[in-house]
Amino acid sequence: MAAPAGVVLLALALAAVLYAPGQSRAVAGPTAGLRSASLVDATVPNGAAALVEGRTLFDENCASCHGTQAQGSALAPNLRGLGSATVDLWVSSGWMPLANPGVQPARKPSHFTTSQTLAIAHYVGSLAPGGLPIPTVDLKGSNPAEGFSVFALNCAPCHTITGAGDALSGGIVAPPLHGVTGTQIEEAVRTGPGNMPRFSTFTVSKKQLADVVDYVTHYVEHPDSPGGGLTLGGVGPVAEGFVGLFAGVGLCVLIALWIGDRNESDGDDGGHGHGHPGDDDGPGTESPEREVAHA
Repeated sequence: MAAPAGVVLLALALAAVLYAPGQSRAVAGPTAGLRSASLVDATVPNGAAALVEGRTLFDENCASCHGTQAQGSALAPNLRGLGSATVDLWVSSGWMPLANPGVQPARKPSHFTTSQTLAIAHYVGSLAPGGLPIPTVDLKGSNPAEGFSVFALNCAPCHTITGAGDALSGGIVAPPLHGVTGTQIEEAVRTGPGNMPRFSTFTVSKKQLADVVDYVTHYVEHPDSPGGGLTLGGVGPVAEGFVGLFAGVGLCVLIALWIGDRNESDGDDGGHGHGHPGDDDGPGTESPEREVAHA
């Protein structure tokens, strides 16, 4: 009977360890109200600990406008249900947080590190279902030539063919695409930030999006002109054509004026001291007109 009693005591001890009340309180404490970390995108760093960090950063930098639960306010929109991809795009691009609520967001260096940005994004994404997770960029088998075609059709009308960005109507600005990451491109295409349209997989397939990312991140014209030559600000073929037109035509006009001036000078020098015989009246001779007048 001793052996069965020992087995029973061992089972009771294991049950006490596994189901101790202190353990359950420790897990439920700092992450109360958050979805389980296993339900968050796989890129979330350190699981539940990152969600706690994300909530702290959100409370310190975002809650004053978006609300303590990201429910929105008169100053900023509701973020619940938008997904971590939307938040990651706005924070990593430096559009958020705004120093002055109400102004148009402008791209600038991010206020947070990469891990902090991910923590904020995943915290907001954990508050409510919906939206898109942060994508994983895969350029295996991508074709930048096809990407250029898709970019020219769907992106260049606003961002210009060189990705330099442009001013649109109503004071809206399409930002430049130089220096953006592949993750930011995919997030922008799928979530449609600001006035940018949202492109579903029916409009731009996953393969086409990978092609666009490959083209923009490697081949779109950059201000530093990695291919050599004059950059001219990377503003595109129209402005560069005007520069070439004015410079080329101006140079041709200057050369033509210089050649014409040289010909005039040579003509003036050749007319002195080389007259033909009889051109000048010699001493004692008079021209026929003078003879008639004397008569």
